[in-house]
Amino acid sequence: MTPRPEPGPGEGPGAAAARLTGRPVTRVRQMSGALTEVTLDGDGVVMVKRGEDPRAVRAEAAGLRWLAEAGTVRLPAVHGQDPHWLVTDRVPPGRPGAEAAARLGRELAALHACGAPAFGAPPPDGPEDAYIGLAPMRNIPSADWPVWYAEHRVLPYVRRAVDNGALRKAEASVIAAVCDRLPELAGPAEPPARLHGDLWNGNLLWGADGHAWLIDPAAHGGHRETDLAMLHLFGCPYLDQVLDGYQEVAPLAEGWADRIALHQLFPLLVHAVLFGRGYGTQAVEAARAALSR
Repeated sequence: MTPRPEPGPGEGPGAAAARLTGRPVTRVRQMSGALTEVTLDGDGVVMVKRGEDPRAVRAEAAGLRWLAEAGTVRLPAVHGQDPHWLVTDRVPPGRPGAEAAARLGRELAALHACGAPAFGAPPPDGPEDAYIGLAPMRNIPSADWPVWYAEHRVLPYVRRAVDNGALRKAEASVIAAVCDRLPELAGPAEPPARLHGDLWNGNLLWGADGHAWLIDPAAHGGHRETDLAMLHLFGCPYLDQVLDGYQEVAPLAEGWADRIALHQLFPLLVHAVLFGRGYGTQAVEAARAALSR
């Protein structure tokens, strides 16, 4: 196999795409600060994403491969990566619809059922120190979901949110009370599910092929209700149809709707760490809702 050339100084996304795919580039279109659409010779179009931390690039690539390996949901294929660049398929855009949403629900249920070695288990070849969006996220395997969720998905972000002023100490104690009661609040025990891990509406693309596609995972082993709670958090077109499709394949445990706020604590605290006080207030409201059940 011919080795790929080394990146040059100040390499841009077009040069990175050519190097990592081995194909000439005919067009480059900047989409955002980190994301570029690149057309390759022969009309193939890819998305080129720059990552500031090599662990983030490695985690995203490993997550895309692990989720795609399940053969359930649609994900863009990975065409190449290095410590700073990730090259994936472009998803031609379409429109959301009820049929695609119900199909997504069924596919998510099948994805979750593929499982993971443990709660917190990273994807194969994925780093223990990963990311969710721009926030660090540790993937530490555990057999006990309530303990793991408190120690690795709630309390680390509570501490950071207090430090940056997004949470007050008295408010943090409300969230700590949820952690203390997690064994009773968590509902029936569930096996580790294969999670997308950052399943908000912005990471859900409605493709021209009539299917929903998932991008930008923070994949790990977790509780299946967490992915669904995140879809609720920021809204999702045809969410009722997504849930109906899910329930057709893998009915959720009794009381799952009452646990949505519990599972939303993690993404709300991540947002509090990244974006400040408004999300800290929402996290406290979610904590109080979880305690009231």
